[in-house]
Amino acid sequence: MTRTKMGVSVRTELVDELDTLVDECADLGAACSEIVEAILTAYFQNDEEQIKQTRELIIRNRKRSNS
Repeated sequence: MTRTKMGVSVRTELVDELDTLVDECADLGAACSEIVEAILTAYFQNDEEQIKQTRELIIRNRKRSNS
């Protein structure tokens, strides 16, 4: 399986939640990138409307940032 590195910028609150997941998966020895990949895989395998949900989240986050 080919891997591609990418840089992202996320809110501090999300990083804190991700750090919590890393701690909770310590017994698996899961790295942060492995957990992010698992989250993305679960998201894209979900049968719900990802495009609609993603757009709604972007709009909501932008409104929150501009307030």
